[in-house]
Amino acid sequence: MIDQPPLHRYGVLLVPGFSNLAVSLVTEPLFIANWLAGKTLFGWTTLSADGFAVSSSSGNLFAVDAPLSGKTRETFDTVFVVASFEARNSEMNARIVDWLRKAARNGVRLGGIETGSEILMDAGLLLSESIPAHWYNAKGSNERHPDLKITETLFDVAGGQPLSAGGMATADMMLELIAQTAGDSLASEVGRHLLLDARRPGSRPQPSVKVSMPPDGNSPHHEDPVARAHTIMEQRIEDPLSCVELADMVGVSLRHLQRLFRARLGRGMEATYRELRLATAHQLVQQTNISLTEIAFASGFSSLEVLSRTYRSRFGVPPSRDRQQTLDATVCHSFK
Repeated sequence: MIDQPPLHRYGVLLVPGFSNLAVSLVTEPLFIANWLAGKTLFGWTTLSADGFAVSSSSGNLFAVDAPLSGKTRETFDTVFVVASFEARNSEMNARIVDWLRKAARNGVRLGGIETGSEILMDAGLLLSESIPAHWYNAKGSNERHPDLKITETLFDVAGGQPLSAGGMATADMMLELIAQTAGDSLASEVGRHLLLDARRPGSRPQPSVKVSMPPDGNSPHHEDPVARAHTIMEQRIEDPLSCVELADMVGVSLRHLQRLFRARLGRGMEATYRELRLATAHQLVQQTNISLTEIAFASGFSSLEVLSRTYRSRFGVPPSRDRQQTLDATVCHSFK
């Protein structure tokens, strides 16, 4: 490969608890692009606050290339903040925040991957009109930043700050960035080498828990009473309806709708509604600093006592002991 200055220089800032997958999905497409082009189109440098190895979410220590330094504009065109678990602990790291603010002043483009975007949001460094967030974190991000437009889409590069919701969406975003710098043809070829069927647009909705309900092959969605009732439940979390009201809105008898829920989902309407409300409460408990009393009402529980009892029964700990999204914290599965 011919040694020459890259067309675009990336910094990859790793925050403790980051995803190993995210780093690979950033750097491997860039490597393949360079290999296919036969020249150095892209360069990248991994960074940590102090230059020491960083522990990933899987517990592996990742040795980085360099610590944060003052030479941002001369070194990088774009810097990605890569975070996953425990991002809120790192948001208060003054060294990271100060360095990012200086980099922005020096004209460096800042991007975020998964909860790296939350660090940029809390530092006041996200100016994009659309900020994709992983569906598991979107509710918390919305509550903490009601002035920003949080979306459950894959990625966004149109606002000048490349942002990925995480997971495989990062590969899609990198292909889009390669296309912007080196053309669609090369980006598509990189995608083929990664065995990707097609380049997904950043605006595509995420495959979240909201669309995980088993479909009814006999009815389109607008005629499916379970799907319609489920959608109403999602829209009425804070002010939940009774099962009788739901059945009336869907236009079937309560007994018939209960039977359909059990046949399709393996649980009744009350249990389904409770799980949706608990999922909302779980996100707000772990991802925000909202008081537990406010969370109780925001997730449709009549009091903090009722929330605490239900939460402990479901997750094994009271909400007061579950206020950080860490590796050791409870997990809200997509319905047990």
